[in-house]
Amino acid sequence: MRFLLVEDHPRLGASLVEALCAEGYNVDWVTSLDEAHAALQLAAYSLLLLDLGLPDGNGLDFLKAVRREGLETPVIVLTARGGLNDRIDGLDGGADDYLVKPFEMRELCSRCRVVLRRPRQLAPETLSMGNLDFHDETSEIRISGQAVTVARREMQLLRALLRRQDRVATRDYLDNELYAFDAEMSQNALEASVSRLRALLLANQANVEIRTIRGVGYCLQLKPETAA
Repeated sequence: MRFLLVEDHPRLGASLVEALCAEGYNVDWVTSLDEAHAALQLAAYSLLLLDLGLPDGNGLDFLKAVRREGLETPVIVLTARGGLNDRIDGLDGGADDYLVKPFEMRELCSRCRVVLRRPRQLAPETLSMGNLDFHDETSEIRISGQAVTVARREMQLLRALLRRQDRVATRDYLDNELYAFDAEMSQNALEASVSRLRALLLANQANVEIRTIRGVGYCLQLKPETAA
């Protein structure tokens, strides 16, 4: 999952990125509302973490504006403004949660998990294809009922492919799901992850396979003998 963090305090921003990445999230960090607006045009985010006191404007006004524009991404406000009226204004202005600084990183991570659960309440928690099951809440992966250990990057890749099963997952889509936009990665990083995931699926006798769509991306499909 990919988060957008809007926070102008260097030390706090760096600490937030470190804590969230340790939880397995990809984080794009910007320090102004102009940068935030540009980032929202470039990528689809699972969660927006928004400070209110920013150098180029009021974060709450920004939140109201992007909600009017149709932004449906969940938003957690992170701010030092802890008064009752401030919290009410934030929630009424479009925030899904409101966390007052200073806060413990563990609490932030817990609130992220809670907010991320809400849009999926009507959706199946388990992504399945063939004999492969991916429990989205716990990131547990099973093949023919047996638990399989998967590295974080390949786990993110598998989740992204399962969400697009039987449809092409473009390179841009997969890059957005797997990497922050300022992350340093080798030219063949995606290909390497695909290769490792293919080997894992084969070794564990999964009846699904990753097909390369040359020049476009990848597609997760049932193996021909299974589909027949």
